[in-house]
This record gives sequence, structure tokens and C-alpha cells, in this order.
Amino acid sequence: MADTNTTDPVYKTDALIADDIDAYLDQHQHKTMLRFITCGSVDDGKSTLIGRLLYDSKMIFEDQLAALENDSKRVGTQGKDIDFALLVDGLAAEREQGITIDVAYRFFNTEKRKFIVADCPGHEQYTRNMVTGASTADLAVILIDARKGVLVQTRRHSYLCHLLGIRNIVLAVNKMDLVDYSQDVFDKIVADYTEFANSIGIESFTAMPISGFKGDNITEAPSSNTPWYTGPSLVSHLESVEVNADYAAERPFRMPVQWVNRPNLDFRGFSGLIATGSVKPGDTVRVLPSGKTSTVKSVVTMDGDLDEAVAGQSVTLTLADEIDCSRGNVIAVADNPPEVADQFEATVVWLADDDLHVGRSYWLKLGTQTVSATVQEPKYEIDVNTMEHLAAKTLSLNEIGVAEVLADKPLVFEPYADNAALGGFILIDKVTNATVAAGMLHFSLRRSQNVHLQPTDIGRAEHASMKNQTPRVLWFTGLSGSGKSTIANEVEKRLAVMNRHTFLLDGDNVRHGLNKDLGFTEADRIENIRRIGEVAKLMTDAGLIVLTAFISPFRAERQMVRDLMEDGEFIEIFVDTPLEVAEQRDVKGLYKKARSGQLKNFTGIDSPYEEPENPDIVVNTVEMTVEEAADYVIRKILPLK
Repeated sequence: MADTNTTDPVYKTDALIADDIDAYLDQHQHKTMLRFITCGSVDDGKSTLIGRLLYDSKMIFEDQLAALENDSKRVGTQGKDIDFALLVDGLAAEREQGITIDVAYRFFNTEKRKFIVADCPGHEQYTRNMVTGASTADLAVILIDARKGVLVQTRRHSYLCHLLGIRNIVLAVNKMDLVDYSQDVFDKIVADYTEFANSIGIESFTAMPISGFKGDNITEAPSSNTPWYTGPSLVSHLESVEVNADYAAERPFRMPVQWVNRPNLDFRGFSGLIATGSVKPGDTVRVLPSGKTSTVKSVVTMDGDLDEAVAGQSVTLTLADEIDCSRGNVIAVADNPPEVADQFEATVVWLADDDLHVGRSYWLKLGTQTVSATVQEPKYEIDVNTMEHLAAKTLSLNEIGVAEVLADKPLVFEPYADNAALGGFILIDKVTNATVAAGMLHFSLRRSQNVHLQPTDIGRAEHASMKNQTPRVLWFTGLSGSGKSTIANEVEKRLAVMNRHTFLLDGDNVRHGLNKDLGFTEADRIENIRRIGEVAKLMTDAGLIVLTAFISPFRAERQMVRDLMEDGEFIEIFVDTPLEVAEQRDVKGLYKKARSGQLKNFTGIDSPYEEPENPDIVVNTVEMTVEEAADYVIRKILPLK
């Protein structure tokens, strides 16, 4: 008869098996998570290193291993050996070129810790991808090819990692097998990098000689090939390094509100991810930007109420008082709250193919807050190779600059260096909805703290009532020569007969006074419309019906003006005239000059016109006379009260 000793794993009882499962889950569920990136110049071996980590940690299945061996023979770059990079380089273009283009995320774990690693591209043109990978990382592995030393992309990526607040940096001098594991080569590279690191403010880093391909100093150290190295292996260092979550837990309590949790009439809580600090029932908290205070009544989760919650946990807070709090607000410790401002200095990393349009209105997302914001002309651009500050009028793809950012309403923030959750933001193009920039707030501008709205007793409602009309902005847009000014003038005449209080802002007239300092570059056109929008807003506050006749070629700026107004107050009127017809009417001779090159940045010729996608009114001047067009507009906008 077989031995049925319960210590034999084959014959364990159900109770013992349950104990084993509990022990396993307890061991793995309580592992800390480290997010890190690998970056550096092209072909420094980033993908190979990650492939080696996955291979050595037994995080690939037999079918994946078979596919890897097959792919290594077919498209690999290591001859008959396994090409570990193919575990990560998933795009066809990457395999063809032998480079990393997109950010590839991979998970693996060891007995001591769980990891998510982002393999970031090395090419300068993919710097925006690298910024994406670094934005959530606790640690950066900067790889250097031992044969090449410190290169331009080494400096660029190191600067970006430092800029994004990564406090833990590993300098991995890779491909040591190709320099005969020379200590002199290693020491020289470390010395060169130390000089550069000190110049940009990196106070410390961990240097180690490795070979991702051969496996030297990856899981065990020292390798027999580097007996002169006395530091840890890469894996042991990753297992022991302190993560940002530990730092966040020591900061004052902040929780951006993601949504108001109202499952029934008897429960009202505020849900979000705790960015920093800790909170428990009885704590006095402040809701920003309003500044109202209350006491935490309970800390609620799906698994029950907690005695305390810390940074990194998602919870719902109930408060003792019924105070106004909604998505985008921040709940913070009452006696040490973050700042509130609407004007900042910030570092901006431009991620879009189209250049920054100074003065254009973008969506700014900071945590759960979303506001409309503009970026002023950069104070300077940063040359990441020399750290020199260069003069700049705008920012192009992958360029980094420092500029003032102006929001249309107050933001709750902290400097990025202190709190990435309340200091890091992205900019989104309002028309395409594409992310165009990432930014790090430095500090608020003093004037934003000293300038406040002055309340008045007579407001827009009273002004409109006195004039017995509803304020409107009739925004005529179209090509030069389309008939905007003529039709707007005719509409105003008819409104005057109806005893309406109006004012007509014409493009040419405004440029004789308010905007005479502006030219016709894209940036100046944006500023031109921004100023007109603000003037139109003041006039609607006075109860007027405002008519404007501007080319206003860009959708984003027309949307910016619409956003300034009350709902339904902005009426976009597209004067639809084909370019060839507008040229035939060229009474000012502008098209002729533009065609000959005498007039630059002319809309329709060498500067684009973006037709409205959903205008409120369309007027076709080929099919209508001026009088018919004016009658049509009047019929569409009536009644005005």
C-alpha cells in the first residue's frame, strides 16, 4: 500500500491544499509593484535586456519560447542564438528595422516584487513615446552601449527622466562582452555620465556593467567576467529600491475627486485615488478650490469601511457636512492645502507634429480637472544636449521649453517636483482631441493670486433687461472677399430698424486700433481672435447684440470664443463662398498680391482656412444677394427675446 503521509505533496488533504493556496496568495498579493523604464540611444540593447529579464524570470510560456526560437532564426540579429529583443519588439516595422518605435509594456515578477517595465524607443523622433513611458515610472534604466559611451540620446533621456521626477536611476553600461569586460571602459563612461548628471541636477545614480545578451550581472553579481565589480545585480537592485509610493505616503493628504458617488438618497460620497498622504475618519479636510472645510465621516471601499487609507488606494469619502464638492475638486488636509491659481510657469514638452500655436486655446487636463488654457510665447527652449537656454517663438515636435500657461479658471495644483499628480498636465487640441503636449507646473504667477474678479451690483441680466433683448454674438466667418462685412453691415441696419442695441466689430476696423500691433502670422491671427472674443464677451455682458466680420480661419479659435459665451449666445454664420468666386471679387487686389508672393500668410493661398463643421447658419453668397442673405440671417436668429 502506498505511503499516505500527509507531508507528501501528492497526498495532501484538502485542508493542507487550502493552506498552501492561502500562503501563496498572501505572499504574492502583498508584493510591492515597481514600474520602471528602459531608455537610451538606438541599439543600446533595451529590448534585449527586457527579453532577458522575462526569460530569466520564467515569464514566457513554452509556445512563446518556441516562437521566439523560430523568429530568432528567421528575423533575429544574433545569428543562431536567441534574440531576446523579439520578445518585446512586436511591431513589424520594429522587427524589420531592428529598433523600438512604440512603448512596449511587459509584466514580470520575482519572489520579492512585481514589475511593469516600459521599453521606450531610442530614436529622437519618438521622444514623445518615451515621455509617455516615463510619466508613471518609479525608476529608469539608462542603457549605454559600452562601445559608444555617453551619446546625445543618453543626455536627452536622462534629462527627461529627471524632468519627470524619476528619483531612481540605474546607469546600465551594456554590451560589456563586446569590450572584453574592460573596467577602464566602464570607469570612463561612469565618469563622463557623472559630470553630465551633476550638471542637470541628478544627485545620485547606480552604475553597473552588464551584458543583456550574455546575462552578466542581470540576475547574479558579480559575474565571473567582471570580478572587479562589487555592486548588486540588476534584478536584486530592482527588488530592493524604494518606490515613489513610499515617498507619496509621507506627503500631506490630497485626493482629486473623480466622481460623486450617489447610489441612493441616503448616501453621498466622493470617490477618487489618493494621490499623497493618508486619511482616516475624524480628519478635518478642505475642499478646493472653494476652500470649504468638513470632517471625514467614513472611508468606504467595496470591501467595507477602513480605519485608514493611504496613497495609492481608491476610496470613497463621506463627510460630516453637506458641502459642495464635485469632479475636479481636490479634498486635502485642512491645515496644509495645495495652492489654487490660474496662471503658472511650466515646462512644456511638445508632442504634436504641428507646432505650438501661441495664444490658441487648448484643453488642459490636470488629474481630474479640465480647463481651457493658452500657452504664451516660450521664455526659452532647452537644448537638452548642452542645457543651453535658446530663444524661441514656438515649440516644435519633441522640443522642450519653459512658458507661462494661462487657464480660464482656477486650478488646484502643487509644483510637479513636490507632487506629480497635482503638478503634471497634458494639453489637448480642442478640434482633433489629440494630446499635443505634456507639462510640469513650476509655480503660480504672483499676478494670478493678486487679481480677483470685482463683484458689481448691475450685472449682465440687468443690462440685457434694460435693453429689452437677449445678448448675442453673430460671428460671420469666411474667406476674404466672401461678403462677411457687407452682410454683417446689412444685418445690423435691419436690427437697428427693429430698435435693437448692436455693435459691429469689423476685421479691418479693429486692426486700425485695438489690434494694430498684430500681423498675419498664425500666432498673430490667433491673438487677433482672442482679443476680439474678449471684447465681444464684454459687450454681451453689457447686453448688446455683437456682430463680427473676421476671416477667423481656425476652428479652434472660433470654438475658443464660443466657450467664452453663455450657452446659445454664440451664433456661427458661415459665409460660404468658393475661393475662385472670392478671387473674382478681389476689390482690394489682395489675392493678386498673394498669388505673386507679395503678400504672405494670406488665407486661402498660403495659409489655411478651416471651414466650420457644424455652423449655426450657412449663407451661400453665390445663390443669394446681400439683401436675401441678411433677411435669411434675421429670420434664423429671431426671436431675439
